[in-house]
Amino acid sequence: MDGPPELSRRLKSRQLAMIGIGGAIGTGLFLGSTLAISNAGPATIVAYILCGLVAMVIAWALAEMVVVHPEAGAFGAIAHRYLGGWAGFVVRWTYWAGQVIAVGGEVIAAGIYLQYWWPQLPLWIPVVLLSAVILVVNAVTVSFFGSLEYWFSMVKVTAIAVFVVLGFVLIFFGLPGQPATGFGNLTSHGGFLPNGIGGLGLAMIFSLFSYIGTEVVSVTAAESKDPARDIPRAARKMVLRVGFFYVLAIIVIVSIVPWTVAAQGGTLDASPFVKVFAAANIPAAAGVMNFVVITAALSSANTNLYVTTRMAHSLALHRLAPAWAGRLTSSGVPRNALALSAVGMAIAAVLSAQSNSQAYLVIFGVSIFAAIVVWILIMLSHFAFRIRRRRAGLPPSPVRLLGAPVTSGVTTVFLLAVLVSTFFVPGLGPAWQFGIPFFVLLLLVYGALRLRPGHHEATSAVTARETA
Repeated sequence: MDGPPELSRRLKSRQLAMIGIGGAIGTGLFLGSTLAISNAGPATIVAYILCGLVAMVIAWALAEMVVVHPEAGAFGAIAHRYLGGWAGFVVRWTYWAGQVIAVGGEVIAAGIYLQYWWPQLPLWIPVVLLSAVILVVNAVTVSFFGSLEYWFSMVKVTAIAVFVVLGFVLIFFGLPGQPATGFGNLTSHGGFLPNGIGGLGLAMIFSLFSYIGTEVVSVTAAESKDPARDIPRAARKMVLRVGFFYVLAIIVIVSIVPWTVAAQGGTLDASPFVKVFAAANIPAAAGVMNFVVITAALSSANTNLYVTTRMAHSLALHRLAPAWAGRLTSSGVPRNALALSAVGMAIAAVLSAQSNSQAYLVIFGVSIFAAIVVWILIMLSHFAFRIRRRRAGLPPSPVRLLGAPVTSGVTTVFLLAVLVSTFFVPGLGPAWQFGIPFFVLLLLVYGALRLRPGHHEATSAVTARETA
């Protein structure tokens, strides 16, 4: 076959849905929910519902665009097409950087979970070992990755379902030796909204972080057997399942134990899921749940490393990253891009050796800043996508975001408000300290790349091949 090798289309619909869940259900729910609860108390339920609706809009807007353009780089390539080269460059590199950092956050979280059993274990040791395992998994064929991630995600989805069922049994009926808790904890200890609207607003930031990864499905379009059928189906299933599990899980957490116990002062010494079982005097269940949340963190890291690898590969195809990052193995795996994307885990190892569990909060700040900027640019791409196709007289996408442009406009304003509010959140200083210089650097680099001979011709050739 003429032309460069391409990513192999070996991912099935069921794998796509589980990969989306694998990217979304990670430390944002299992560990980051501690930070949300510490700010909003029981009202965290409302925060997760509202942020779930935002995630639904973003996923559906992406599905609408990706069905028309199922190409490598997904929303990065689409931003390039509809907003211009600068947007494609900024979106992909920002998403790459944010998710690379997020992968480091997942392995740090997994190390924190291991300290539940071995409190004296230096955090950097599990971070290094777990990072090596994830790298090996991503270095093999995409079909192997898809199968493994399917079962990884199945474990945590099943575990959350069991947690929710067991939790509601304890709430309504009680367990041997444990009376029914009821819903009294939702209004005690300061009420349903103990820290007011301001606390709910802060919880939105941490709740929104839990939904980062819902855009993963769109990145798999270039390796899907049937993108037009699989992507919308996977996006719908993934967002509905994630939102359903998130909301029910948070209801269980803040109902069974006082929110002050679940939050534990906002410290990150253990997952609130484990705290619930420990507080309910079910130690064996707490140990099992701790194993599950470790699996969940590794699954999320595994999926997000896959995504960043494909983003780096896409950038290389457009000559916006080193050419060697675009090379594929005979089995269709971009291992050079994988090596480049492993930098986040290296950073995690260094941070975990220096600042222990506080490294997670630093990584969180940088990741949420990058993710929100990318989501805003996705919504702007959707506006441009609709306008340009209408002006060109092209038929609408087979998948359409309901209520657009009102729904997409409200979502964009909400994301802007959350982004600005991170500036005022203690502990999230690194988001702006690193975020603004990073964007300035990206724009300067892009300007320099545009002046490089042959840049425009190479980019046009890639776009033409992807369109075909």
